[in-house]
This record gives sequence, C-alpha cells and structure tokens, in this order.
Amino acid sequence: MESRTFYNEVLTEHNVRPAHKRALEGECFSLEGVNPSCGDDITLSLRVEDGVIVDGAFEGDGCAISQASADIMLDLVIGRTKDEALRLSDLFRRMIQGAASEAEIEELEEAGALRDVSHMPARVKCAVLGWHTLDEILRNPDKAVGQR
Repeated sequence: MESRTFYNEVLTEHNVRPAHKRALEGECFSLEGVNPSCGDDITLSLRVEDGVIVDGAFEGDGCAISQASADIMLDLVIGRTKDEALRLSDLFRRMIQGAASEAEIEELEEAGALRDVSHMPARVKCAVLGWHTLDEILRNPDKAVGQR
C-alpha cells in the first residue's frame, strides 16, 4: 500500500504542479512526441551545452501519466550528460518492461514511482512518451534542430 500511496503522491504532484511545463526560450533542440492511441502530445525542448543537458522543458497536453512522467524525467536528466540521460532512459524503459533490478530502479529516483505502469499495458505508451522523445532528440539532433 505504501508503494501505491507514493506513486499517487508523486504522480499528482508532478501533474498538478509541473516544474518544467513551459516554453524554453533561446536556442534549443525541440521535438514533438505524439501517442496516437490516446492523444497525448508533447513538445520536448532541451538546451545542451558541451554535451550536458543544462535546461529542459515541455509543452502540450495529455493524461496525468504522460505529463507527470515528462516532468519527472526532466528533473532527472537536467544537469547530466547526454550519455547519462540515455542510460537513464534505457533504465526507465527496462523498468516499465519489468526487466530492471531494484538497484537500477533506485537510480531512477522519483521515476521509479511509475514502475507499476508495467501492469497497465494501455498506459505504457503514456509513461514512455517523454522518454522516447528525449532519446530521439539526443540520438538524432538533426531531427530536432529548428523545431519549436
């Protein structure tokens, strides 16, 4: 029960008061991520300097899980290198697939609260939308350049 309470508190806090839901001003990489099965739509923006994600934000609409997951993700990756962010994204996906160890889930900090989404197949795409968009920006920055 404690896990479910933690999940609800974290999800609610990041959905109701997202720290990173805003426009990111200045030069940045931006890319739209869409989940056509439920209508979630976000535009993720990252400012990367010398291989480090120095700022990030998202805009758009969607369910509580997609919005909270994107906000939690940005809390976790801002200040990290691109390689660290990609590794965390891989851990998140493995957690959602039920393949991450407890130690790996602990590395995900608050994102670990979304582990139970793995038992809700219809919500998996919601939870990974921001993470997938992050991967696309970091692995294929040419796709994102100039998009706002």
